[in-house]
Amino acid sequence: MSDNTVTDLADLGALAANAPVSADAAVQAPVVRTGPVAVIREREVDAQGRSYATGRRKDAVARVWIKPGSGKITVNGRDQEVYFARPTLRLVINQPFGVADRMGAYDVVCTVKGGGLSGQAGAVKHGIATALSKFEPALRGAVKAAGFLTRDPRVVERKKYGRAKARKSFQFSKR
Repeated sequence: MSDNTVTDLADLGALAANAPVSADAAVQAPVVRTGPVAVIREREVDAQGRSYATGRRKDAVARVWIKPGSGKITVNGRDQEVYFARPTLRLVINQPFGVADRMGAYDVVCTVKGGGLSGQAGAVKHGIATALSKFEPALRGAVKAAGFLTRDPRVVERKKYGRAKARKSFQFSKR
């Protein structure tokens, strides 16, 4: 049996201890990682000092621009109180700012199309959260932990042929 034969893990340890050390290996220290590597994100801002993001929910798509300001939110050229008349929809839109503790710190200009008002409010919320994390990368953790960066994948099921709706059948008649 030769010296370089490995039959179990103990032999492997002894073989590694007796291995000759080259000059290159002595210079390089082993790299020890203790946890996940933190990715440093860069701030994404355009020439006007705005950050852009797209938000989606159901059939609605929102294009959102944010910039530092007084907290004015404009949706499709109208104020948020006019466009989203229900207070619950305005509450949904302002959630990312509440989580990031930046209420009234940014002006938001967005265009939204498709879907209904609830889906549009969700799309604007998704867009604001994404744009906020692009403008201030340090806020990404708080916004992500609240679940605002995840696109809600639920959409309306399509209607099938031979059915009254997506799943409902026509009424059965025995005669």
